[in-house]
Amino acid sequence: MKAFFLAACFALSSFAFAAPQTGRPAPDFTAKGADGKTYRLQDFKDKNIVVLEWFNKDCPYVKKYYDSKTMQKLQKEATAKGVVWLTITSSKKGKEGFLTEKTGAAVRSEKGMNNTALLLDGNSEVAKLYAARTTPHMFVIDKKGLLAYQGAIDDQPSANPKSLEKAKNYVEAALLSVEKGQPVAESSTTPYGCSVKY
Repeated sequence: MKAFFLAACFALSSFAFAAPQTGRPAPDFTAKGADGKTYRLQDFKDKNIVVLEWFNKDCPYVKKYYDSKTMQKLQKEATAKGVVWLTITSSKKGKEGFLTEKTGAAVRSEKGMNNTALLLDGNSEVAKLYAARTTPHMFVIDKKGLLAYQGAIDDQPSANPKSLEKAKNYVEAALLSVEKGQPVAESSTTPYGCSVKY
């Protein structure tokens, strides 16, 4: 019984990372992209709005957005306006969704991603900085480097593609507000999807 209790505590502690606060500076990080380039969040401060999107190619909630091309459309619209869109895969080696530089580049091409880069976070360092819990888990950072939004991609916690028909996209709304220099009405929501595979 004691061993079970300790194991349960350990499992819970692995998800007990302190989440960054909305309205406060977004944690800086450096990560390698599937394109072989190195990306540092700080480099975009005072220049670009940044979106962070946690990704797992095998997650049905992620597939809902990618198979319908909804995510790619959102990425394309955002990056066309100068938004830096960083898709992040944080699955550890040996766990579902783990990607290397080679497989990451292949997945990015296969999915037709219109993001700025697909970042490889196999040691989960970036995920822990942001207390990323699910795929997808979304963050919007304004040009000042402040966290403007964090949470779910929309208000339909379902893997069913039909749920997209009536979905309110929180990220799209947050980007619109940030672009206009207005406060984000719903700046923090509860993320849904598959757990990040730490």
